[in-house]
Amino acid sequence: MKILYIHQYFNTPEEGGSTRSYWISKELIKNGHEIIMVTSTRNRVSDGTVKNIEGINVTYLDAYYNQNMSLMGRLKAYSKFMLNSTKVAWKHKDVDLVIATSTPLTIGVPALILKKLKGIPYIFEVRDLWPEVPIQMGALNNYFLKKTAIWLENIIYKNATHIVALSPGMTNGVLDTGIKPTKVTMIPNMSKIDQFWSRPHNLQLLEKHNLKKNSFKIIYFGSMGQSNGIEYILDTAQLLKERSDIEFIFLGYGYMIDILLERCKNEGLDNVHFLGRFGIEDTSEFVNLCDISLVTFANIPILYTNSPNKLFDSLSAGRPIIVNSKGWTKTLVEENKCGIYVNPENPQDFADKIISLKNKPSLVLEMGKNARKLAESTYDKSILCAQFANVIASYNTTK
Repeated sequence: MKILYIHQYFNTPEEGGSTRSYWISKELIKNGHEIIMVTSTRNRVSDGTVKNIEGINVTYLDAYYNQNMSLMGRLKAYSKFMLNSTKVAWKHKDVDLVIATSTPLTIGVPALILKKLKGIPYIFEVRDLWPEVPIQMGALNNYFLKKTAIWLENIIYKNATHIVALSPGMTNGVLDTGIKPTKVTMIPNMSKIDQFWSRPHNLQLLEKHNLKKNSFKIIYFGSMGQSNGIEYILDTAQLLKERSDIEFIFLGYGYMIDILLERCKNEGLDNVHFLGRFGIEDTSEFVNLCDISLVTFANIPILYTNSPNKLFDSLSAGRPIIVNSKGWTKTLVEENKCGIYVNPENPQDFADKIISLKNKPSLVLEMGKNARKLAESTYDKSILCAQFANVIASYNTTK
């Protein structure tokens, strides 16, 4: 089939960030499909640039976006990509299927238009429960905009041929809108066991970034926005600032980065290191240097449904995981004995449990082994991309 894949934030492994659409595209190509990816430039290439990336035909559209934008600025960026991607999608001939992957929710509009006007079916992938996420976080509080977003959510779900949700909580959120269970498949984010794995430490990397050779290292890698609970980690680091044997390492970016750096400076948090954003190869090296991986979020119920990439990469790396959400990630790490839960409102609980883990190296080792086994048996990209390909293959596009 000729598949038009719409994802505003498409990344390759070299670029860092979420690479789910890249791996799914590669699997679909392996299964004989042609993939046309439509994404945004984000200052990397010029508007309208078309690249063939390992068989994926990628069109980059100008729709600048960053996390520092106001609500209206974000809506403008979303709308711009929605309109431009619709124009590009409309020009493609002989398309058999559209895959639209959120966020934002407006990604579904081009797919909806193509279905209504050209009869092309689409699969909608739910990566976050929009608009409930921005509503609960207080970013979307205008009555008219909320009602419009909820209406759009319902109509996109209703018209989709199938829906892929990334967590049990997201699945339940879709079903709560009245969608039949047979129309929804849960395929979480994926581990990459060939890119994250345990190996001897890269001592040159330690020296380059002034990290201690024998400290107990705790890593957070990924976005640094309001939803990610970074202030909570710094609250914990502040409690442990006198412990020269414990270090916190941050990789990534986000609109809060300047605030976080200023706080570390003001409070003398020398045990905290913000090292910047890296591609997947370097990120894997950093994770391998560390003892524990963090998956944290602000204590907002809708965020309990998240399916964070860093969780699955940490499983692959064979690192115990500390989570602070009461949702399915807590169940996952506790039932599989590959991590622990800490109270999101109590940094002292977090600090105490870090010290406890540091004092139990055999437990840390066991949890790490359990994490790797889970990645290999259940969440590796080879398994989950094949599941996605089966969803594509399981229906008749002539319906």
